[in-house]
Amino acid sequence: MQQDGFTPLHFTSDDGLALYGRDYGSGNSGRRPIVCLAGLSRNSRDFHQLATWLADQGRRVITLDYRGRGLSARDPNPANYNIGREAQDVVAALRTLGISRAIFIGTSRGGLILHILPAFVPDMIAACILNDVGPVIEVAGLRVIREYLSARLEPKDFTEAARALKATHGVDSPALGDNDWNDMADAIFRETGGRIVSDYDPALVEPLKTMDMDQHLPDLWPQYEALASIPVMIVRGENSKLFSADVAGEMVARHGPQIELIMARGQGHAPILHIPDVLGPVSNFIASH
Repeated sequence: MQQDGFTPLHFTSDDGLALYGRDYGSGNSGRRPIVCLAGLSRNSRDFHQLATWLADQGRRVITLDYRGRGLSARDPNPANYNIGREAQDVVAALRTLGISRAIFIGTSRGGLILHILPAFVPDMIAACILNDVGPVIEVAGLRVIREYLSARLEPKDFTEAARALKATHGVDSPALGDNDWNDMADAIFRETGGRIVSDYDPALVEPLKTMDMDQHLPDLWPQYEALASIPVMIVRGENSKLFSADVAGEMVARHGPQIELIMARGQGHAPILHIPDVLGPVSNFIASH
């Protein structure tokens, strides 16, 4: 049954966990479907505005809740909250839908999943958009993420949630308006038992709490090379602390002619893609593949 422009997707991982996603638009247009992968603690609701717009253009769009996020079941073994396991869950979702090849959009952790997805299904990615993420993650950005995820805000209502998000992230993202902060609050928080809570398993944050951020973090340059044969768009938030301009430039230099880099002006980590100055280039990239 369709809800608010999408059909709920219920599927099971290969290790038996009940997972969830959203299926927007029609699969009858003859054009490649689009698969949207969210950030570390985020979920399918992050992409609702973008997915609705793309569906209105005749595209089919799949958005997913990773295990432990949104309406997907929490994993009793928190060690399974890793990009390898989550990449396998993406494959399970698309096999459930009979999709063998798609255009992918990966925001933050979703982009890390795209770095390793070719190791599981070499031909599944027809083209991809890496939203404020690359093979090298900046420690300063990770520290910011650790700080605000560890806080586990419990606002009294969604209006207060939106204000709190703006207070935390507004300096880096002055391009966002009140409607954007309200949409973000609706995506990040859920009302349950009379409380407004962050919609993810708190166990996700534990690895960040124990990570030694004074040590060199491993990179994914070898995995990035697996994307060399496909068209790639990189979106970098102008004020991003997680994804540096130097890394973005190195990605362009290594990839060759099938790559495009755009700047999300007035946004930090991670840019909202349905903001007009970003949506135009993103939609043109999708249309060309």
